[in-house]
Amino acid sequence: MNVLLIGSGGREHALAWKIAASPMLTKLYAAPGNPGIAQEAELVALDIADHAAVAALCKDKAIGLVVVGPEGPLVAGIGDDLRAAGIRVFGPSRAAAQLEGSKGFTKDLCARYGIPTAAYGRFDNAADARAYVEKMGAPIVIKADGLAAGKGVTVAMTLDEALAAVDGCFDGAFGGAGASVVVEEFMTGEEASFFCLCDGKTALPFGTAQDHKRVGDGDVGPNTGGMGAYSPAPVMTPELIDQTMREIVEPTMRGMAEMGAPFAGVLFAGLMLTDKGPRLIEYNTRFGDPECQVLMLRLKEDLLVLLNAAADGQLAHVSARWRDEAALTVVMAAKGYPGTPEKGSVIAGIDKAEASGARVFHAGTAVQGADIVANGGRVLNVTATGRTVSEAQAKAYAAVDLVDWPDGFCRRDIGWLAVAREQGN
Repeated sequence: MNVLLIGSGGREHALAWKIAASPMLTKLYAAPGNPGIAQEAELVALDIADHAAVAALCKDKAIGLVVVGPEGPLVAGIGDDLRAAGIRVFGPSRAAAQLEGSKGFTKDLCARYGIPTAAYGRFDNAADARAYVEKMGAPIVIKADGLAAGKGVTVAMTLDEALAAVDGCFDGAFGGAGASVVVEEFMTGEEASFFCLCDGKTALPFGTAQDHKRVGDGDVGPNTGGMGAYSPAPVMTPELIDQTMREIVEPTMRGMAEMGAPFAGVLFAGLMLTDKGPRLIEYNTRFGDPECQVLMLRLKEDLLVLLNAAADGQLAHVSARWRDEAALTVVMAAKGYPGTPEKGSVIAGIDKAEASGARVFHAGTAVQGADIVANGGRVLNVTATGRTVSEAQAKAYAAVDLVDWPDGFCRRDIGWLAVAREQGN
């Protein structure tokens, strides 16, 4: 089977690496890809926003399955357009991708189907949103309704911070994503990520993880797209997984089907584990980045078999088994991130890091002559496995220290919560 992978980040490099290992695969293509993905796939120059061009390439290359990595094309309806052209796709329809594309849509779904989540208000103007914030008080959470690359959320600890976040959204800080705003109750607890593969009818549990959104050690500084992650999340016990499936995932699947938008693809539930049980923070409709990287290292199964089953409505007939090891990934970012990252600096030592036993996924790199250079904010994902999170952490940071990139930085405490648990603290 020929496969086309859409995307260019660390998530897609991890997917390419795993798909390339499948005996089912004839040839893997990727658009636009990156230098790491080029080690696993043939890169094709393609405007992925031009769905007709994507469909034409699929016909030309006899593509049997398109795997869509990032959220943007899904929300833009690439799945619908390719299916209309007779091309099989792993990823939700435009209507189903609203679960990520509109936070307000998801909150309304939760209200309609009794899915536990934070109390909220939806607003299309600053005056009403400000009035709601002043009524509710701080701490409070302000979210741009649409896609904002993981940066449209402000956890405001003061009223002034909350009001400034509201004004920022409506003043265009996140472009069209902030034209509507969701204001949410501040929830207390521990966050965890829970994944399912879905085919419109069946939701197959597909691993747990915890990521680190804040840019600095000790979870300080602005939110980012993610500075590191580990899997499994020890806090997600079998009992909590069962409860999440029963109270959150399964009502979502039923609700989306009833609304005429059955969900097929990756359902990624961001959870807050409160003293009253798991509550949904938000949904993503694709693999997390960098959570995907740690999931792929732990997955025993042939990923392509599972993706095909999801595309064909056959998930009830397959299973997902996991290695006992923990996996941990450290994001190496360019100076200036999450603001304006500095591009073009030379990166060396990736081969040494991989020789140490780690796997380095490219997230924002480019080739310049004979060099690999930084070409984004989050640039490398240095990923390792171990018998425990502590061991995986030690291996990952040993590999980080072999990467020669003076213009990069990383957090040095990825996995701290799980390590503290393992040490009995």
